[in-house]
Amino acid sequence: MQKSILIVEDEPAIADGIAYALRTEGFLPHHVTLGEAALEALRAGAFELAILDVGLPDVSGFEVCRRLRQFSEVPVIFLTARSDEIDRVVGLEIGADDYVTKPFSPRELVARVRVILRRFEKAAGGADPAPKPATAFDLRSKEARIAYRGTLLDLTRYEYLLLKTLLEHPGHVLSRAQLMDHVWQDAEDTLERTVDAHIKSLRAKLRVVDAAADPILTHRGMGYSINPA
Repeated sequence: MQKSILIVEDEPAIADGIAYALRTEGFLPHHVTLGEAALEALRAGAFELAILDVGLPDVSGFEVCRRLRQFSEVPVIFLTARSDEIDRVVGLEIGADDYVTKPFSPRELVARVRVILRRFEKAAGGADPAPKPATAFDLRSKEARIAYRGTLLDLTRYEYLLLKTLLEHPGHVLSRAQLMDHVWQDAEDTLERTVDAHIKSLRAKLRVVDAAADPILTHRGMGYSINPA
């Protein structure tokens, strides 16, 4: 069955190139030019992934992604003419799964689409061992969800993968490079600073459930570990 991919891009030549590459690889592309139209399409249609330009005429791609994350966890790849570090960090913080800087190869973009979809399917259908009863965390692998002290966490995909990686190595210090290899292994342009940004957002979400606890530990100059109990 063909997987539907939403292309949100206001430059026809770029959109046509992406659509052609997707069709060649067996995907079913759908194209819109505006952010509001993208949100409407994502609410109404079943898309496996969205390719989202940052510089749209009506509303920025960042804002589209923020609003999208209020009702959907569909994977998102940002397209942008800018390559500043802060843009990449912001894009990943608000829930994007990858970041591609123009100009780019449509075939490379399609390869990233395949990698992200494969990773998402694996995360949703994996079979991890059940957590010990004493732990405060409940890893619900089939749903790709994690509960903390009985409360389901509302996590972005990378937050989920980061927390899952820490939980799979309880008490072990994982360096930023190790976390990058586990979580962002296929995002070539991702920076180590992104790890810190996602750790910060994870801590904030855990404190909402239990303000007194801080299970994620920082080891200066070394990395991060987690105390799941």
